[in-house]
Amino acid sequence: MIRVEVSNRQTSLDVNTCVLRQVVEDVLHCEGVQSAEVSVAIVGDQEIHQLNLRYLDHDYPTDVLSFVLERNEERLEGEVIVSTETAIARCSEFGWTAVEELTLYTIHGTLHLVGYLDKTSEDVAQMRERETFHLGQRGMKRPASATPHSCSQGDVKK
Repeated sequence: MIRVEVSNRQTSLDVNTCVLRQVVEDVLHCEGVQSAEVSVAIVGDQEIHQLNLRYLDHDYPTDVLSFVLERNEERLEGEVIVSTETAIARCSEFGWTAVEELTLYTIHGTLHLVGYLDKTSEDVAQMRERETFHLGQRGMKRPASATPHSCSQGDVKK
């Protein structure tokens, strides 16, 4: 069973939390995850900056954070945090809406939870291919230059 909870803790962007919940569920199902509990927090730059500093020692706001709390063959538990203010600021660079940019961040963070990386050029190519695939599943076409630029990923032990 896959359970996704979405918490909207910002007021900068009108976000349909049901759609983002479905995005995460769809990515998890498609990537072969059978059992998961994932929380998604939709926040502003100040909150994501604080989280990035606290957990990863990065002193700047970022677009998306993902934290694996537990991952094994039987179960996945994790968190994805996305910034609407960053999505609003960056979306015009790519010619799409802030909601589409936020959807990309959500897909990217979820892919990190299931094990995709973006440290090497090979990892980045595979991540971009999966992002493009999942955007396409939602009827979205990725602008050529649209990529999460400052994603941070961490493994957090309970």
